Amino acid sequence: MTTRPPFEFVVDRAHAHAVNEVVADTRRLRVIAFVVTVVLGLGTAWLIWLNHPYSFLLAVAFALGTVTALFVALWSPHRARIEKLYAEGELVPAIVSDRNPRGALLLALVNVAKSGAAPRYALITRTVRSLPGHRSWPGEQIPSVTVRADRAPLSVGGLRQTVGAMPIAWGTRDPDVLTRAREAIPEAEWKLLADNRSLAEKVRTADFGRLLLDPHQLPEEMRG
Repeated sequence: MTTRPPFEFVVDRAHAHAVNEVVADTRRLRVIAFVVTVVLGLGTAWLIWLNHPYSFLLAVAFALGTVTALFVALWSPHRARIEKLYAEGELVPAIVSDRNPRGALLLALVNVAKSGAAPRYALITRTVRSLPGHRSWPGEQIPSVTVRADRAPLSVGGLRQTVGAMPIAWGTRDPDVLTRAREAIPEAEWKLLADNRSLAEKVRTADFGRLLLDPHQLPEEMRG
């Protein structure tokens, strides 16, 4: 896998808000953050009302928690703005590795190196409930983009802690866009995923939910 320019397409916002599970996860996070904000805010007020020296110390801690939860509630919609996620994500291959009661298990190939560092490739998985525009049987090719959850400047071993995969199909109904995305990914990457489809369960239970690949075992086309 080599670095590719962002995959450009017009995001169908109505479609994305209906089916994109990253958007749904963000909505749930925002609701939880607002609930925590209210609970901690009421707790802060109650501790101040007690007018006890120890309660003021606890009130400070509760107040900090309230501010943090409110920040998450207000910031999360901007962080997960769907056009921003698709524009910033790197186009990557993913395939359906298996079906389970929760949906389809995707196996994706991603670069987990920090920006500017030498590439390090890994297999990751994601369970998805729906794949509009695709068949959900094993081996189906699902062009996706990376979603990087960690923004910290440092991480273990110079590698990103969390990298997810978000299907292009969650952002558009246009089959021509899906075809164009699929064709933009080299055949060597699709073949690598197909050859390693049996590793999906091992990847799902691995540390950080990823399985690092030995650079020396990558196809020649992907060592550049």
